Formats: sequence, C-alpha cells, structure tokens
Amino acid sequence: MADVAKVVTIIGSSPESFAKAADVAVKEAAKTLRGITGADVVSMSAEVDGDRITMYRTTVNIAFGIERS
Repeated sequence: MADVAKVVTIIGSSPESFAKAADVAVKEAAKTLRGITGADVVSMSAEVDGDRITMYRTTVNIAFGIERS
C-alpha cells in the first residue's frame, strides 16, 4: 500500500444480497479509481415490501493509494 491513501464512500445496491451489494460498490468504484487496496463495509440496510427484502444496500469505504508523479 502507498504511504498515503484516500478513502471514498460508495453505496452499492443489489436485489440479491448484502455481499452482492458490496461487490457492486467495489466494481463500480474500480471503473474510475485505480489501485484500490481495501473495502470496509460501514453499514447495511434494506428496502422491505410486505414480508420480504426487495433491495439490499451497503455503504462501503473504498481505500486506494494516491498516485504521485
């Protein structure tokens, strides 16, 4: 890991599971961030309709090294 890292917060959603929601967050972050070194799931929540979960959400802190030229 670099000497200095930056952390951004991403919210991922999935109708399948909390794990899939976290995976979505990391994959989306990787589209615009290079050098991701870690992900920390900060919180989880869900949308509920009647008696079932319809959408899983995770708030994820994504860490990546700062690039210097």
